[in-house]
Amino acid sequence: MPLEVHLREGETQDSLLRRFQKAVQVSGILREAKAHRYFIAKRDAARIKAKKSARRRRKQQQTTD
Repeated sequence: MPLEVHLREGETQDSLLRRFQKAVQVSGILREAKAHRYFIAKRDAARIKAKKSARRRRKQQQTTD
């Protein structure tokens, strides 16, 4: 999926770059690329997922208490 950002009339290069960076963040391209940087076995991926989930639950409990 190519990501395109076209220069609008009267738009500066800085604002174009900001729009592009925001589009990259929203699309999750970098997050996916970083996730696939190294091979992770299914067992390790499940362990990491469970660890992140537990951390997220603890954090959510602290904010509600």
